[in-house]
Amino acid sequence: MPNCRPFILFLLLSTTVFSGYAQSSLKGWHLKDLKKDSFNGISLSETYEFLKDKKSYTVIVAVIDSGVDTTHEDLKNILWRNPGEIPGNGIDDDKNGYIDDIYGWNFLGNRNGENLRKASDEKTRLYHRYKALFAGKGLQEDSLPSTEKASYQLWSKVEREMQTNAEEHAELMFVDVALKTLKKYDKLLREEMKRDTFTSEDLEKYQPANSAGRQAKLGYLTSTKMLGFDGDESNTSILSQLTEYASVRKDAMSSKDIAPPNYRETIIKDDYYNINDKYYGNADVMGPNPMHGTHVTGIIAAQRDNDLGIDGVADNVKIMTIRAIPDGDEYDKDVALAIKYAVDNGARVINMSFGKAFSPEKKWVDEAVQYASQKDVLLVHAAGNESANLDEKDNYPNANLEAFQKRADNFINVGASSDPRIGDGRLVADFSNFGTKNVDVLAPGVKIYSTLPGKHDYGFLKGTSMASPVVTGIAALIRSYYPALSARQVKYAIEQSAAACTDTTIKVLKPGTKELTPLNNICETGGVVNALLAIQIAATLHPEEKPFVPREPFKKLKSSK
Repeated sequence: MPNCRPFILFLLLSTTVFSGYAQSSLKGWHLKDLKKDSFNGISLSETYEFLKDKKSYTVIVAVIDSGVDTTHEDLKNILWRNPGEIPGNGIDDDKNGYIDDIYGWNFLGNRNGENLRKASDEKTRLYHRYKALFAGKGLQEDSLPSTEKASYQLWSKVEREMQTNAEEHAELMFVDVALKTLKKYDKLLREEMKRDTFTSEDLEKYQPANSAGRQAKLGYLTSTKMLGFDGDESNTSILSQLTEYASVRKDAMSSKDIAPPNYRETIIKDDYYNINDKYYGNADVMGPNPMHGTHVTGIIAAQRDNDLGIDGVADNVKIMTIRAIPDGDEYDKDVALAIKYAVDNGARVINMSFGKAFSPEKKWVDEAVQYASQKDVLLVHAAGNESANLDEKDNYPNANLEAFQKRADNFINVGASSDPRIGDGRLVADFSNFGTKNVDVLAPGVKIYSTLPGKHDYGFLKGTSMASPVVTGIAALIRSYYPALSARQVKYAIEQSAAACTDTTIKVLKPGTKELTPLNNICETGGVVNALLAIQIAATLHPEEKPFVPREPFKKLKSSK
């Protein structure tokens, strides 16, 4: 599932406090410069000052996500349009196997226009896939044929993780109570205020006419603050998130005894275990829930010259939209085919703000990552939001290409940074996954303002899903202004920009704990990406003439900050 949809799980674990900064002053903080603006952003204005006399070339960036609102005022002009396809004629004009793929492709649909919105988690799918074969059999691994041992090991791990505990049940009860209470307050407040949508900031200013309204106001504000929702989050968004979370948790808790519905079999109807059955889906790249993908897309490339909303990181980009991420865990087949579709249709950078704990068809995804590497395409992936050490816990997709017994050299895994003036005062986001071997860099991922579904809508979200497109935007900038550089060189420039910020004397709170640790214990480079430094490093590189030589250990460079 998308790694950084505003999950209730980490909202329940930490309350957000904004240290007196007005919401408006935090819009675009991730683009600012530490020295000039006192925010740990990526120095984007300074980057464009450095680039002002240089020529740029249009770069296609693929966003593999939940869908994108193609009608948004800040996105409609930066969307990729397939030059080989005639819109709406029902013909595969470019003969790539996908009919009317104008903006990209939706791997979560069928030819009748129906779309898959919800999917179970991969753990549950695996449990029921092997349950009849292994459950209650008292099997000994050594007695199994070699063809079944790997499946049995995987199923045994899944079975252990299917157990629920008292804490999970208590958490669900808490959410259920909070949801019922908020619905009651919401109904009263909408009637009192005579409006269907409002934020906590709106409610703070409102003076109810009676005691019932005052009680509803106090109860609503208290509940949303306790849950960690920001003041500018709408009532409809809050209720939607709580409802979705409660539904997902209830399904997960009952899924050991009752197999969840196979929504894929009902709607998509592909031969899932056949990777060559790949021409399924439809051209509806928006889908039923494009919030996550719309926000991600705006961070990368929202139009910079239109005096509307926000500015994306990259200024000469066309976004190819590929819908492959449902509410729930994504399917390996869709991810693999989405990567290949992006590569085959000209993408130079691919953003992947999603992840999961199990990947049974990892071989397909590994082959797609390797294919992207052979075609010189850079993949940028969100590290995830479980406050977990990825050197100890699996998270997929990743750079470890088991099928090829190598690590991908075109893959960047991104954790989330913050700023001491934002949230709980941490430099590293409390929810971010980390790891000195399996997280490469950090990028701003807290209180990120970007586009939302609705032609004129914008808002804040947080997560490594917001950090990944910051890095994708920087990668697109490099590929736009220095198009001769390889994906590996772009990766090198970005990672060196983060390494330049490493200071072994700086200690930060390890995500999910109160433990202080050096910043270079959080990710491989030990730092936060900086667009200006990355561009300056890229400007010194020469196009590769020989096979790429693995880089030396990261060097401490002089930072413009």
